[in-house]
Amino acid sequence: MKKVNMEKTLIRTSKRIFDLVGASVGMLILGICFIPVALAIKLTSKGPIFYQQLRVGKWSPTKMDFIHVLKFRTMYIDAESRTGATWATENDPRITPVGRFLRKTRLDELPQFINVLRGDMSLIGPRPERPDFYQRLENDIPFFVERTYDVLPGITGLAQVNQGYDTCIEDVRSKVGFDHSYALSLSSYKSWLMTDVHIVFKTLKIMVDGRGR
Repeated sequence: MKKVNMEKTLIRTSKRIFDLVGASVGMLILGICFIPVALAIKLTSKGPIFYQQLRVGKWSPTKMDFIHVLKFRTMYIDAESRTGATWATENDPRITPVGRFLRKTRLDELPQFINVLRGDMSLIGPRPERPDFYQRLENDIPFFVERTYDVLPGITGLAQVNQGYDTCIEDVRSKVGFDHSYALSLSSYKSWLMTDVHIVFKTLKIMVDGRGR
């Protein structure tokens, strides 16, 4: 038991160091990209450069964290004022032309490195869901809540690189398996390290290929 606890502590510590180093590098990239991205957003649509959205964070039997995720704005202002919260769709009319490019390259996620530095998120983990969808997902998908049990949500993750953005409840259902697989990888230092390295390289490939949405 003592050995298991020591390995768990080592994984947690290493993962946090990995987050801090990765987020620091990410902040440098954000600094380089900020001016051209900010100008592109401001010159092509009305509204702020950044967008904050309430999401559900880490869960435990006694507490559920809520976090404000920071992103570059990719949608028109008040895009959901009439429809309410909805999943992304193919050729989503809510998304600006610049926003479409930012999503394809995942550059819209860069400001979330601030969330990682604050400890709200990790570089790698389950996708943080919107509270608007949470109750329905909890009711319809077995073991949905447990996917974030004692695990910080991530900018990228095993589910994100294998599937992409959610468009319906079935997308979320198939993602739950990936999220639980990632949680299992945290049971051993070697499996965690190999999984995280795999996810990082796959994320970079998606960004270069422009396969985000």
